[in-house]
Amino acid sequence: MNRIIFNFLLSAILFLLTACSSVDPWVKPYERGNLADPIMLMDRDPVSSSYLGHVHDAREGARGAGTAAGGGCGCN
Repeated sequence: MNRIIFNFLLSAILFLLTACSSVDPWVKPYERGNLADPIMLMDRDPVSSSYLGHVHDAREGARGAGTAAGGGCGCN
C-alpha cells in the first residue's frame, strides 16, 4: 500500500514539474504564411458572405437579433 502511494505521489510531482517547462509555439513564424493561404478560409467568397451578413443584419436589426443598428427597412 505504501508503495502505491509513493508511486502515485512521484508521478504527480513529475507531472506537475513538466507543466512548468517552457512552451514552444506550435506554428513557427516562418510557417504562418501557409496558414494565411486563401485555401484555408472557411467560406469560398468572403465578399459575398460579408454582403449577405449585412443584409441579414439589416433585416433582423428591427428585431434586435443582430449586431447592426438600424431599422428593418434596410435604410441604414
